[in-house]
Amino acid sequence: MNDKKVMLGNEAIARGAYEAGVKVSSAYPGTPSTEISENLVKYPEIYCEWAPNEKVAMEVAVGASISGVRAMASMKHVGFNVAADPMYTVSYIGATGGLVAVVADDPGMYSSQNEQDTRQICRAAQVPVLEPSDSQEAKDYMKLAFELSEKYDTPMVLRTTTRLAHSQGLVVLEDRVVPEDKPYERNIAKNVMMPGNAIKRHLVVEKRIKDMANDAATIKYTSDGKEIALNRMEINDTKIGFITSGIPYTYVKEACPNASVLKLGLVHPLPKKLIEEFASKVETLYIFEELEPVIEEQVKAMGIKCIGKEAFTLQGEYSANMLRRVVLKEDLKINKPAEVPARPPLLCPGCPHRSVYTVLNKLKIHAAGDIGCYTLGAVAPLSVVDTTVCMGASISSLHGMEKAKGKDYIKNWVAVIGDSTFMHTGVNSLINMVYNQSSGTVIILDNSTTGMTGHQDHAATGKTLMGEVVPAINIMGLCKSLGIEHVQEVNAFDIKKLEEVIKEEVARDAVSVIITKSPCALLKEVHFPNKCVPVPEKCKKCGMCLKPGCPALTKNEDGTISIDPTMCNGCGLCKNLCPFDAIETVEK
Repeated sequence: MNDKKVMLGNEAIARGAYEAGVKVSSAYPGTPSTEISENLVKYPEIYCEWAPNEKVAMEVAVGASISGVRAMASMKHVGFNVAADPMYTVSYIGATGGLVAVVADDPGMYSSQNEQDTRQICRAAQVPVLEPSDSQEAKDYMKLAFELSEKYDTPMVLRTTTRLAHSQGLVVLEDRVVPEDKPYERNIAKNVMMPGNAIKRHLVVEKRIKDMANDAATIKYTSDGKEIALNRMEINDTKIGFITSGIPYTYVKEACPNASVLKLGLVHPLPKKLIEEFASKVETLYIFEELEPVIEEQVKAMGIKCIGKEAFTLQGEYSANMLRRVVLKEDLKINKPAEVPARPPLLCPGCPHRSVYTVLNKLKIHAAGDIGCYTLGAVAPLSVVDTTVCMGASISSLHGMEKAKGKDYIKNWVAVIGDSTFMHTGVNSLINMVYNQSSGTVIILDNSTTGMTGHQDHAATGKTLMGEVVPAINIMGLCKSLGIEHVQEVNAFDIKKLEEVIKEEVARDAVSVIITKSPCALLKEVHFPNKCVPVPEKCKKCGMCLKPGCPALTKNEDGTISIDPTMCNGCGLCKNLCPFDAIETVEK
């Protein structure tokens, strides 16, 4: 075959899985990893699914591996926390069919609540890590990961970052090669991790990591017909040397093309002998790695003198210019960037969350928030969301507040959570509220999709990743099945009814759930038949319509308002808030 195609890193990862003969993929969407599954599903030979959360996705892949086929799970770095439970243990079990978790870190926190480094979790779990530097390597390393998984009887992690996931590169396409399914062999001692078995498997894991570290200098893979060392020395000018991996390798090659480089493809376990050999060849050694000093600390522990985080930052993304400033001491005369108006993140015009937050703001009710588009309820002018921790934490946080301060304390609090996040881990938190007799109110913002990551389906939408129409989980029925007596469903844009329901439910001395059911304005199947237009002669310049902060509305110099017809979705929120009928709806 050997055609060439420009691919995103995520697209190349999917291609690598296809060529490697993967048969099962499970994932939960999370930027910057989402497009892996969205590209995988284009290959009909692979079964692909959206799981309710990353723990489930990892466990699905583990089950498929134990049955003898190649399987994978994809997630972002914070999702790896959720998947850590099975990963720590399957590290002891190993892999029958190749087993790979693709984990996307987010240096710079473009779409995440922290900058954690996946390599640290993998070191703790004793799981080997490959880290590609471009799209071609992303495809090649994905194939290699399955080979190493089966050779060393271990799960593998392919670590990527936002820059790799969403940048493009030329990729050589090859044919799919599917290894024969490995026959299932019942092995209680290997696959049942009760203490007596696990303590023996721990010894196996320690040996495996040592074996891989010893072999790391000799591991090779084939790319476009050429054999390439996974960890390799590129000896040039020996005055300066870099140990680096992933995207930072590309910055080294751009800024310091004449420097010597030890490029690491396997970043855990590290090839100690190769590192020692390389360090002996260069005068000044830099460790150039984003986020935590994972490589640096190990190199220094070997007794090797090197420069790392004392010269480079622990935070955010690296760049070629960073090397030019720090290593080459260049005085970069970079033109001052053009001054443009600030563009803070905002809920979209027609977003049902804006309507809910407008009512909460009016009632002066605080919200324990969660992970999703609706986290933007924390910013002005709505400023309703007071806390955001992780998926599902809104409900648990509200419960904790009540147990700490009593029922009266949370009479002006609610928990807000999206439908996808509720299915992810929110339902567990709601079960805890019921079981431990809370009295808080949970608002499930059901916009019929996983909005923040680009409209992926989930268990309550009635459609799978592979496009199958299936029975949708009934969120109201699910809540009632937990024994919650007070569950109400309301249209998010019916602000009078919504205000009435919120007042009613927060006053209760019992768990209650409000489901605001209105679809995301950006869903393809959602069509607003009308648009809102101002009636200037009726406007009293009270500003009520501006309070929700809809970007389609602007205030004129004379105090009246204008509505941008290209942005307005005709949701009617501004019209419903106007006490003087100074906004009307017209047919599009």
